[in-house]
Amino acid sequence: METAADVAPVKEGILLVSTKLKNTLAQKGLKDVESINQPFDTDFHEAITNIPAPSDDLKGKVIDEVEKGYTLNDNVIRFAKVVVGA
Repeated sequence: METAADVAPVKEGILLVSTKLKNTLAQKGLKDVESINQPFDTDFHEAITNIPAPSDDLKGKVIDEVEKGYTLNDNVIRFAKVVVGA
């Protein structure tokens, strides 16, 4: 990769490996935790901070996701770090 004159094939190779890894992990039971616009749930989310909600329907819901959360076979392996509307 250090001597590659064209970056496109290197980028394509990295994307192929990344896609293959994500598909393999998904087959083993790894899933993303959906957070944005979902009600705040301490079973899946870790609140970093809360901010005034831009509208009343976003109070108590996740407004922004700072770090993605993951579950493995329905067990949380990393909580999603989120910003909650107050």
